[in-house]
Amino acid sequence: MSDALDEGPFFHGTKADLRVGDLLTSGFRSNYRPEVTMNHIYFTALPDGAGLAAELAPGDGAPRVYAVEPTGVFENDPNVTDKKYPGNPTRSYRSSSPLRVIGEVTDWTRQTPEALQAWRDRLDALRADERGEIIN
Repeated sequence: MSDALDEGPFFHGTKADLRVGDLLTSGFRSNYRPEVTMNHIYFTALPDGAGLAAELAPGDGAPRVYAVEPTGVFENDPNVTDKKYPGNPTRSYRSSSPLRVIGEVTDWTRQTPEALQAWRDRLDALRADERGEIIN
């Protein structure tokens, strides 16, 4: 671990149907800027934050939250921490090493349809604004 503020547990939200032991890796398109191939895999220490990411992820699958463990060094996510905002209030992290799935979490808070639409609207506004650029 580098300068990350947490020791876990950690969570990842997705619409993929995963099993214990599966590895999540970087190298896929961003959920928020599909033209960007991500150099990192992202995760959080907040199950509800992972749930929000799962609900906003593209695809038709059910949103799912998985407990994960980093297999290598990780850092605070600069997209939502010190390089853009002070501290790490979202407790968000990233790693270029895989994350190992250690279980599924089912007790996370679902967003209302109205709240999800508000998040989608915010993301659309960020895409139109250069400040919404991903630090990859």
